[in-house]
Amino acid sequence: MTHDLQGSSVGNRGSQLRDDSVVLEVENLQVRLDDARGSSYPVSDMSLRLRQNETLAILGESGSGKSVTSLALMGLLNSDKFSVHADRMVLGQTDLSTLDPRGWRSVRGVRMAMVFQDPQSSLNPVQTIGAQIAEMFILHDGASRRDAKRRAIELMDRVRIPDAARRYSAYPHQFSGGMRQRVVIAIALALNPEVLIADEPTTALDVTVQARILELFRDLAKESRMGVVLITHDVGVAATVADQVNVMYAGRLVESGTTMEVLGNPSHPYTDGLLRAVPSTADRDTPLTPIPGSPPLLSDVPSGCAFHPRCPFARADCSTTIPDSRRLGGSHTTACSYSEEIYHVH
Repeated sequence: MTHDLQGSSVGNRGSQLRDDSVVLEVENLQVRLDDARGSSYPVSDMSLRLRQNETLAILGESGSGKSVTSLALMGLLNSDKFSVHADRMVLGQTDLSTLDPRGWRSVRGVRMAMVFQDPQSSLNPVQTIGAQIAEMFILHDGASRRDAKRRAIELMDRVRIPDAARRYSAYPHQFSGGMRQRVVIAIALALNPEVLIADEPTTALDVTVQARILELFRDLAKESRMGVVLITHDVGVAATVADQVNVMYAGRLVESGTTMEVLGNPSHPYTDGLLRAVPSTADRDTPLTPIPGSPPLLSDVPSGCAFHPRCPFARADCSTTIPDSRRLGGSHTTACSYSEEIYHVH
């Protein structure tokens, strides 16, 4: 049995891997935080592979390590508090783990760009929308102001901002939340990055606007050779947009594969729990089944499999042994010792 996901296109997306080259590859990413409370690991053993024209969703509850992963990929973590290590962290042919501050400046915003959750905080309230987009072309490409304005208006059209030429001179407060998010996306796309990372880009938007922004991300990925990493806690968002899904819990990767493999037939109890908490359009009488308890604090992660205190399939050894990730077939991997039982439940 596969899960119904509110009529999403999960059955059509992610069922096949494109034969494009890998633009971003990360193996065993680990992030350590040292603060007054001691040392903790917001991210442990996270891996991903992103291809051109592909969208990878990193899915999990708040506190699972998704945003820290994205900041580590962008080189934006405070080096006084955070230590980042990976067996491999490569953008194209560039080893990100070897970059100094100057090297990061040549990558960040140019080859790899990021869209944050709150567009209001990403925009200068006293500078026009158009000037903020045009600035990217002036600073990085040495474009004239006239050429930068022309390219900015073209980009505003590309992200579907209506009447772009007229609204070039508008200020952020004159735009709706959805339109401000389109501006932030335009700024991120200005220099044709190889990878775009979007951290919960639709959380603050209403359902209708959210759908339009997700459609925009999907179309942009098709139009360019860019890879997209989408950070989300929303199963429906992942099912709608993603080709691949990585599920995180307590800083670890617990399941990965194509969207159909992961969301159509989950193999980890946490993924299964996330899906059971999603309303079904196929059977409206079926009650939702929330996951009991709460995610652990990253400073106090349980021993063994971190999910075992909340897991209906937990055994004695789950509290003492961290399960290795193993391949189930295709690109589908899981970090659960008893994944076969979850398959049987379906």
